[in-house]
Amino acid sequence: MVIPTSVLLYLGFLCLLVCERGAELLLTRRNARVALAAGGVETGRRAYAVMVVVHTLFPVACAGEVLLLSRPFPGALGLAALAVAIGAQALRWWAIATLGWRWNTRIIVVPDASPITGGPYRFLRHPNYLAVILEMLGIPLIHGAWLTALVFSSLNAALLAVRIPTEERVLGRLYAEAFEGHSRILPRGPHG
Repeated sequence: MVIPTSVLLYLGFLCLLVCERGAELLLTRRNARVALAAGGVETGRRAYAVMVVVHTLFPVACAGEVLLLSRPFPGALGLAALAVAIGAQALRWWAIATLGWRWNTRIIVVPDASPITGGPYRFLRHPNYLAVILEMLGIPLIHGAWLTALVFSSLNAALLAVRIPTEERVLGRLYAEAFEGHSRILPRGPHG
């Protein structure tokens, strides 16, 4: 069986995504050590374990759908999805750079730490979660894996429905005051 060039390129892109996730995990470990040493408290371990499973299966499902169901490259839609995926990565790394040692894939909060309100946090409360939402839609659609986009976007929505309120609760009063009027996921327009 000859694998089309577009599929090979897509699989290469997924390999880069897996490497990027590996870099995130290394950063998470380092930042967790720093936060815990500063008195940080971790919350939501059970939900985090589910999130790890979902995010681990995501690139596998993307590749599996494209290979097993012979999804063709969708042309302009695939290129638009690639642009969304790259934009999501840029947003994620902007959020990571802005939070510095406070960024983590786990929920670890240092009590009474001042909230970070610069970078993408000027516009919304959870730019990293917007990046994940865009990825779950965009990355599968680069090569027409619409079932994966649908299933993993739904799983991600369920995870975020638990994670965001948990995170906001433990971030506490200072966070709530700093982000009053900020949208959770999507930036608001000029009129609200």
